[in-house]
Amino acid sequence: MIKKKRKKSGKRAHPSYCTRYTQTARLRSRVKPKPQPLRMKRGGFPVMMQKIQRFGGAMYTPAILFAFSGIVVGLGTLFTTEAIFGEMATAGHLWFDCWNVLLQGGWTLFNQMPLLFCVALPISLANKQNARCCMEALAIYLTFNYFVSTILGQWGPVFGVDYSVEAGSGTGLATIASIKTLDMGIMGALIISGIATMLHNKYFDTELPEWLGVFSGSVFIYMIGFFVMVPVALIACLVWPHVQAAIAAFQGFILSAGTFGVGVFAFFERVLIPTGLHHFIYTPFYYDNAAVNGGIFAAWANILPQLAADPSIALKDAAPWAAYTCPGWTKVFGSLGVAIAFYMTAKPERKQRVKALLIPVTLTAMLCGITEPLDFTFLFIAPGLFVVHCVLGALGCMSQNLLGVVGIFDGGIISMLSWDWLPLWAAHGLQYAISILVGLCFTALWVVVFRFLIVKFDFKTPGREDDDVEVELKSKADYKQKQGGAAASKSVAQSKDDERLVLAENILDLLGGTDNVIDVTNCATRLRVNVKDKGAVAPEASFKAIGTHGLVVQGQSIQVIIGLTVPQVREKFESLLKFESLL
Repeated sequence: MIKKKRKKSGKRAHPSYCTRYTQTARLRSRVKPKPQPLRMKRGGFPVMMQKIQRFGGAMYTPAILFAFSGIVVGLGTLFTTEAIFGEMATAGHLWFDCWNVLLQGGWTLFNQMPLLFCVALPISLANKQNARCCMEALAIYLTFNYFVSTILGQWGPVFGVDYSVEAGSGTGLATIASIKTLDMGIMGALIISGIATMLHNKYFDTELPEWLGVFSGSVFIYMIGFFVMVPVALIACLVWPHVQAAIAAFQGFILSAGTFGVGVFAFFERVLIPTGLHHFIYTPFYYDNAAVNGGIFAAWANILPQLAADPSIALKDAAPWAAYTCPGWTKVFGSLGVAIAFYMTAKPERKQRVKALLIPVTLTAMLCGITEPLDFTFLFIAPGLFVVHCVLGALGCMSQNLLGVVGIFDGGIISMLSWDWLPLWAAHGLQYAISILVGLCFTALWVVVFRFLIVKFDFKTPGREDDDVEVELKSKADYKQKQGGAAASKSVAQSKDDERLVLAENILDLLGGTDNVIDVTNCATRLRVNVKDKGAVAPEASFKAIGTHGLVVQGQSIQVIIGLTVPQVREKFESLLKFESLL
């Protein structure tokens, strides 16, 4: 039997009817004890892991958009490649022009990635008024970039930055929302968005005197963020150019280290993805003069006719500098191995759902070379596993280099087809065939290593949530009838919206009621709730009985596994919390 933590009387008003706080409610909220935030205690590693996992879930929120955009970019690139489609894939031809429109639209998310992560992070990390927090984060991030732009424009030489050059690869500068600023990738966006979210969670409900009421809420957060961004911008101007200089020195080392340097390059190009610094590694090689005058892409395009015409020319001898586009091997063969390992280690009852998740993101990685959707499925959940992934990728790239296979292998299969396999297969097909076989051998190695590590350390990769208890699922009406009380008379919801409301209400009951909830967020499939007393939380079987997929308990952090509808359920859950606080 589940103890009821709150009383219900008669028919309950729908939360949507309670959008305004009354004066009485305000008075009650003042005397209501504030929930204490979770604090790191001695030996509090689980608490830290909860915070990391919460951040990982937040990172996945914008990353899921890449699956579709990556496919659009891949198809657009394929259909506008002259080597494959001939004259019709040239500028001015109707075929090219139509596909180019779609291609440029597909690049939207990747070109504006800092803005995307800045706006999306608060969706999962904000404890209240998520939409307002997104607006606040964007405003504060833009303010930060304007501060940086103005500081560098006035005192650039003081910070060692030549602000007069045009923003672009190798300059350390970028254009964000038409603002010429430091190129900090998504790392800068994550830092500023994190600061904005922290300010929002702490100060959004601050009550100002009535005559200052116009400055409350989002305005108050932006006011604080505005002044906080001044020192943050100064620190960024002081520190980040040195980070960029360290990366430039690192590039010099890579160029002088031969095959080992190729492996080091491949490792850091992968491992720096979560920081957004990886493009500082490859951009000077690909598009600037770090490896060859004009950049690898331009140099390879110039030498391509010569390589196609003469089979006797060894690829590595003719273009040793092309070895540094090797990360594509990891994207193709590594991504396949990771996906297979995730599917093999998923629980039997979840294999179909995991397959539905993995197929589009894996195809995006293999065909288009865009790995963020797949990487973010486990990067923050199991960072050690991601490091192993980067090491295996480096070994694979070193093997290809030892085989003498070089070229434009930075992207996925589509890029490899257009830049290497199609134009050069007649002359170097045997070498490419051997390289593909070696790549498939590494795919098998990925599967073996990942499967062993996932099982050995019980990494919570997709499909491995802790819900082993088998329970016969009951209908929502059955559950409400079993619980009794006034809510038993409530009929089964007919619409999807009402079904989610009923599910949210049932979850709230099983979590111990409103008084036991500290805060709530969500990731891609889970409702993440911090509670005061985990002993008041019902057993996992009860959660399964109301239609959820299971429960994960980590101290005071409760994860209710719902599925891809979790954003909608969270919305209903939060509306119930607001409504109950008024009673």
